[in-house]
Amino acid sequence: MKNKKFQPFKQYLDQDKTQKLLCDILKSADDGELFFEEKRSESLVLDDQTLKSANLDSSKGFGLRAVEGETTAYAHSTDISEKALLRAAETIKLLPSAGNVQSTSPPSKTITKLYKGIDPIIELPFSSKVDLLKEIDDYARGLDKRVVQVSASVAASVQNIWIMRTDCDLKRDTRPLTRLNVSISVEEMGRRETGSAGGGGRYALSLITEPTIWRGFVKEALRIAVLNLQAEAAPAGVMDVVLGPGWPGILLHEAVGHGLEGDFNRKNTSAFANLMGKQVAAKGVTVVDDGTIPDRRGSISFDDEGTPSAKNTLIDDGILVGYMQDRQNARLMGTSSTGNGRRQSYAHPPMPRMTNTYMLNGADKVESMITSLKNGIYAVGFGGGQVDITNGKFVFSCTEAYKVTDGKIGAPVKGATLIGDGASALKEIRAIGDDMSLDPGMGTCGKAGQWVPVGVGQPSLLIGGLTVGGSQT
Repeated sequence: MKNKKFQPFKQYLDQDKTQKLLCDILKSADDGELFFEEKRSESLVLDDQTLKSANLDSSKGFGLRAVEGETTAYAHSTDISEKALLRAAETIKLLPSAGNVQSTSPPSKTITKLYKGIDPIIELPFSSKVDLLKEIDDYARGLDKRVVQVSASVAASVQNIWIMRTDCDLKRDTRPLTRLNVSISVEEMGRRETGSAGGGGRYALSLITEPTIWRGFVKEALRIAVLNLQAEAAPAGVMDVVLGPGWPGILLHEAVGHGLEGDFNRKNTSAFANLMGKQVAAKGVTVVDDGTIPDRRGSISFDDEGTPSAKNTLIDDGILVGYMQDRQNARLMGTSSTGNGRRQSYAHPPMPRMTNTYMLNGADKVESMITSLKNGIYAVGFGGGQVDITNGKFVFSCTEAYKVTDGKIGAPVKGATLIGDGASALKEIRAIGDDMSLDPGMGTCGKAGQWVPVGVGQPSLLIGGLTVGGSQT
């Protein structure tokens, strides 16, 4: 299971010569780095008892970046060679120089490893992965005669990166990532419904392919599918909503998290711009972005600029106290990087991105929140959503939700959507549960065409006055 190390300076380049070349390229820039990456990924999908796809991809390359004020010059190549570096340097020279280098301190050299440097792809033979997916299919169909379709997928990847800077601090990291997903469709009396479950993280594939784990995913997917067979049309209107713990934190991630990334606030395009030190949420609301949780999907030992990952408080007791920063935006805003400079690959420049974003515990019980609802919704699971960063307005669809009347949970509802804006929703939080949990490890976040793995989480929340979109009034 050991990872075959990617070593660009033994395989392709001379380290000392490359270091001197980088220092020469960036001598007139405020900041920059040379980012090397080798990545391999494998995914298998079994659908309707047939192996529909099996992919093994690999890529390697470098990205060379120079930053001058608000301007970035970026060149990348799949050819890791001195010749390619010199060509990339010609692009970097096009960066206009202000003649006044405003360099910032290099990242800390102290790094805490948050996951093992393993290759989960080679842990299990290909045939064993196919057999696993078939076993998942058989197990699901054996649990309930109403199961008409099963889709199961297993994915693993390993990303080896090296970051070279002008301070001669060479950082290297091996980032494993695994994930298992199950989707089950059931049919009864002509009605078909679907449920999904899964999880993963930065650890060995064997940790999610254990029977106790994948059977739990199957049972959860089946539970949601069967529950949806009984679902009624969702009500519509403005009402109070109780959100469950864990994965519903995706609403927090989208509606609030993106608005707290440094670039949006520097450019005054965020709904939270110029509100530092102001009350932006109800008392008791504390939100953090924490990339230091061992083995979590959104965790990174250091970010893609070489800054060590950190636990950053964004909102403290309702007060906005911090933004997530990369080096460029931090310098321009007169602060320090928070370890949130992330990129999809060597072909992309870094930008401020979330890691694991979640709300801390309160002291309330979810039972008391539900009891307080006269007419509302209890939303436990979420699907897709859309958010406008400039005003924080969001629309999220619920995959598992219940109607609550006079404090009692009623029938499950289908087709419920939650509509609102992040800034208002934060201020309308009326109760914070004591049951905070993180999602099972399935989040992927998109921004400006780049996708990175992330984590979310929260305790149960009671939010007042959300608009619920449904089919009943």
